[in-house]
Amino acid sequence: MNEQKKQKSFLLMIILVSTFGGLLFGYDTGVINGALPYMSESDQLNLNAFTQGLVASSLLFGAALGALVGGRLSDQIGRRKNILNLAVLFFVAALGCTFAPNMTIMVIFRFLLGLAVGGASVTVPTFLAEMSPVERRGRMVTQNELMIVTGQLLAFLFNAIIGNTMTDSSHVWRYMLVIAALPAIFLFFGMLRVPESPRFLVAKGKKAEALAVLEKIRDKKQAAKELKEIEEAIEKESSIKKATFKDLSVPWVRRILFIGIGIAVVQQITGINSIMYYGTEILKDAGFETEVALIGNIANGAISVIAVLIGIWLLGKIGRRPMLLTGLIGTTTSLLLIAIFSFTLDGTKALPFVVLGLTVIFLAFMQSCIGTVTWLVLAEIFPSRLRGLGMGLSVFFLWITNSIIGLTFPSLLSTIGLSATFFIFVALGIWGIFFIYKYMPETKGRSLEELEHYFRNYKEDKKQEDITVGAFK
Repeated sequence: MNEQKKQKSFLLMIILVSTFGGLLFGYDTGVINGALPYMSESDQLNLNAFTQGLVASSLLFGAALGALVGGRLSDQIGRRKNILNLAVLFFVAALGCTFAPNMTIMVIFRFLLGLAVGGASVTVPTFLAEMSPVERRGRMVTQNELMIVTGQLLAFLFNAIIGNTMTDSSHVWRYMLVIAALPAIFLFFGMLRVPESPRFLVAKGKKAEALAVLEKIRDKKQAAKELKEIEEAIEKESSIKKATFKDLSVPWVRRILFIGIGIAVVQQITGINSIMYYGTEILKDAGFETEVALIGNIANGAISVIAVLIGIWLLGKIGRRPMLLTGLIGTTTSLLLIAIFSFTLDGTKALPFVVLGLTVIFLAFMQSCIGTVTWLVLAEIFPSRLRGLGMGLSVFFLWITNSIIGLTFPSLLSTIGLSATFFIFVALGIWGIFFIYKYMPETKGRSLEELEHYFRNYKEDKKQEDITVGAFK
């Protein structure tokens, strides 16, 4: 019994330490929300609408590149070593942003921070999936999503505390940014105690080391069984010819990549990150003072954490497609109401409270129904031979779309205003609903082989058939 407790405690330690990569992901993407208004007023940075977008989006362009190379790097040097390197990069880049003397240096270090965020977005979930027992894999991997939104909540909370207690300081934004260095220290020293993934060790021919790791987190019988399963899986994968760009000439391969990239893009065009990065600016534009807007953002962070917990529970109860459609209808409706009320209630004292309430509703739909489902569907939809190419391209397009929105949103807000900007997101949301309804198949309860068979046999001209309900031949 003591041995089982030790194994469970060690596994919990692995989860806690490694998901600090997700916490850093969340904090570094969320902290800009509160820091940006003070950066704009800083004599050293003196940001305008365009350079605000550049500072926010430089991290996202870095994340796109980090996600693209992060998986390959962890395959070469190991998941553990890659996360250790990412912790160092998180720390150095956070300090670089904190002490940036001008906008150029800020953008450079934000880009480096993005490399760490992108690398963590692919490496940490992979590491968790490979360390977790089969029966707990779904729950363990989704812990990373929970830590991401927890990181964003902490960013909003510290932004509000610092922004309301240090109003006389010209370095308010620097205090907000430097906090990100602390979890990076914890991640680095914590990972020194964490073993390498057994799957990576087997892939490198270190079977004895892999078994020793498994015996620390499983009982001996289960460890031996799992080691054999890992060996068989790696042998099977080595015989599978991986898809390359040449395979895009095959219609069913093009179709599944089209759907994967489309799902990734749809998640971003909801406007989620315009609220996560520029929530303070949105609430200021609606009528709140900066300090009050920072406090209001705490509600956005809190609802995100609660909604992710609800979403994790819903995954076992409802299909992926209905969850996505429900989420998109909810987010699009919320944005439509923000756009309408921003126009009709312009200048009234009620407007900022209405906007805050609607952003909370927006995030409830987004994080419970869209955020939790998107990454899961992308993991499920691609057959083994397509997974590397499919996930790589989908995540790349997700970050690029995120980057474009992050770059253009402040300029749109300053030129056409809050109402017109959100009407654009409403139009994009309607397109997203149409895309998911028409193209996305239901993946819940289907094996990878069944999905591959489905895509191979789908007939484009059979329009009357609902593509999500057993279109097998």
